[in-house]
Amino acid sequence: MKLTVSKSKNTASFYVQKSIRKENGTSTTITIEKLGTLDEVKAKANGKDPYQWAQEYVNELNRMEYEHKKEIIIPYSPSKLMKKGVQKSFNCGYLFLQDIYYSLGLDKICQAIADKYKFEYDLNDILSKLIYTRILYPSSKLSSYKQSATFIEQPTFKLHDVYRSLSLLSKESDFIQSELYKNSQNVLSRRKDILYYDCTNFYFEIEEADELRKYGKAKQNKPLPIVGMGLFMDYDGIPLAFDIYPGNQNEQPTLKPIEKRLLNDYGLEDIIVCTDAGLSSKENRKFNDKSLFGHRTRSFITTQSIKQLPEHLKDYALDKDGWHLPGDSKVYNLDDISEEADYNKVFYKDRWIVEDISGKKKKEGDKPLEQHLIVSFSPKYKKYQQTIRQGQINRAMKLIETGNYKRRAKNQNDPHRFIEHKAVTADGEVCSNDHVFLNEEAIRNEQQYDGFYAVCTNLENIRVEQIIRINRKRREIEECFRIMKTEFKARPVYVQTQDHIKSHFLTCFLSLFIFRILEKRLGEAFTCEEISDTLRDMIMARPGEKLGYIASYTRTDLTDRLHETAGFRTDYEIINDINMKKIIRKTKKKKK
Repeated sequence: MKLTVSKSKNTASFYVQKSIRKENGTSTTITIEKLGTLDEVKAKANGKDPYQWAQEYVNELNRMEYEHKKEIIIPYSPSKLMKKGVQKSFNCGYLFLQDIYYSLGLDKICQAIADKYKFEYDLNDILSKLIYTRILYPSSKLSSYKQSATFIEQPTFKLHDVYRSLSLLSKESDFIQSELYKNSQNVLSRRKDILYYDCTNFYFEIEEADELRKYGKAKQNKPLPIVGMGLFMDYDGIPLAFDIYPGNQNEQPTLKPIEKRLLNDYGLEDIIVCTDAGLSSKENRKFNDKSLFGHRTRSFITTQSIKQLPEHLKDYALDKDGWHLPGDSKVYNLDDISEEADYNKVFYKDRWIVEDISGKKKKEGDKPLEQHLIVSFSPKYKKYQQTIRQGQINRAMKLIETGNYKRRAKNQNDPHRFIEHKAVTADGEVCSNDHVFLNEEAIRNEQQYDGFYAVCTNLENIRVEQIIRINRKRREIEECFRIMKTEFKARPVYVQTQDHIKSHFLTCFLSLFIFRILEKRLGEAFTCEEISDTLRDMIMARPGEKLGYIASYTRTDLTDRLHETAGFRTDYEIINDINMKKIIRKTKKKKK
């Protein structure tokens, strides 16, 4: 590259130009950059001679181009030992997470908290490293601190700073969540009209319960104290807000406090809240049955247990007559359905009901809620339930044969629910031992519900197939919990104090938030395991000081896609220190 100055009568114009060779063998000169007029260059030169400044600028461009293109020869000696204590490998996969972290403005959120409390440690560095390690190397806070040293950017904090920050993160959890939601709208388009809510719990490796960690019904069936989590998610599977509650608390009352926070702090309105049957209490349905000046501001879609319906509605739901297909005026009878031809079809029937179906005693003056009951039937779902149950029946029979059965509480997936104990024979004689056999009646009772599924909603003027489609997306919130529990290893939890526990789950929530956005960026073409494994394996070797970084991972379609979406590449044969600093700066650059 060379400096070219084009002079005219009144001024001069400065250009950076370069000679290139065309495919036909001829040469031509192209303009790389226009530096400006003489007055503009004087302003950039800050008192220097404009011609000297312009020439130095071109010289620097040539030096950078040379550094970028020149081959690097690294001398190695088979007789020379490595230096002690010198780190030779670094993870660069975290850079793709960092690119999203800064695009969400989490650094600015941390700065706002720092300005409020005036502490000395770098909260942004701590929080970002806790998130990256939770996704890549999920483990304890001590291990996360050690693992953060494997990143190209070394931590600026000490372990005691991590524990000091946890109490603060817990205190500002609601603020972080609401600000994150606001900032995320600049990163991706978020549907604000349909929200999903569900709960799960996490166990602790302790023997004694306390105010938060209580013995309760654990999802993992472990006899350990647990903490519950309530999570709101949007239509696209991106988390919105969460909170935790004591493990022995009923999950139904947890919906309203978090939803009120969404309405007040997030500015949401005109929302449809979708829940499963466990959260579909009468109180929650009424809370989301709100209208203002004839306009509905809150609605609900919730799973309805057919088994718990009043008898006349249960008979209606299981009646084989009166079924429809979306967009088809024909009325079907389930006996006429072909298991092969109609295997992937979903039939439905619906009716509006104005009665209390909660089974609870009505309060005086309490008006029943008007609801739209939609019952669907799927041959595919029926086959799935039959297959699952047959496996449970086989296990129950094996338990009877081996004598390994137990008298214990039976949940909906426990094969013991099909095992019957009787202390008398069919003739009424007392047995010395229990008479144990397969409960055929219990099996037949469950079989009558195979393939059936019901929801209730207060939505009006919306097609049934739309309601079914909206409700079907509820499975994504279960996927969110699965990612936290398996990929991010959010359980068991080893921190002890309440504020540390809440900050642990805040870190998991933020990690999930960033990870789900990364999945969307990648077009949801790769599994969660593929993404996390690839990021974890993106290791770069550093042969020596100032010798740059060499990618020692395998380049794949996924790594190519990661680089394309992020706008930088780490898969050149070698990256010098200058270009690595450019990549890091790019991940932290404010996104438009």
